[in-house]
Amino acid sequence: MNQYETVFILTPVLSDAQMKEAVEKFTAVLTENGATIVNTEEWGLQKLAYPIQKKSTGFYALIQFDAEPTVVKKLETAYRRDERVLRFLTFRLDKYAAEYAAKRRSIKANKAAAPAAETNVEAKED
Repeated sequence: MNQYETVFILTPVLSDAQMKEAVEKFTAVLTENGATIVNTEEWGLQKLAYPIQKKSTGFYALIQFDAEPTVVKKLETAYRRDERVLRFLTFRLDKYAAEYAAKRRSIKANKAAAPAAETNVEAKED
C-alpha cells in the first residue's frame, strides 16, 4: 500500500454543513474501496491564486490516506463527477514526504493538546 495526499477545492457557495458533507463523501469513497484514512484537514475558505469558473475563493480540504493505486482512480472519478469540486490534486508521498507529514500531524496534535491542558490546570486552581 502507498501513502497518498489529496487536496481539493470546493465551490465557495456551499454552507459549512454542505462542505463537511462533501468531505465525508470523498472519505467514504476511499474507505469503501479499502483505503485507510490517516488524517483529514479542512482548511476553510481561502482566496484562490487565480479565478476558477469566475470564483475567486474556495473551500480547501486535505485527506491523507493509505491505499492501492487503483483506489486513486476511483477517487478522481468521484471528483470529476461532483460539480462542487473546482480543482483537485492527488499524489503519492515518498518516504521523506511521509515522514514530514507524520511530523506535521504530531506537532499539530501537540498544539491542540496544549490549550486543553492549560484549561484543565486553570479549572483545578479555581
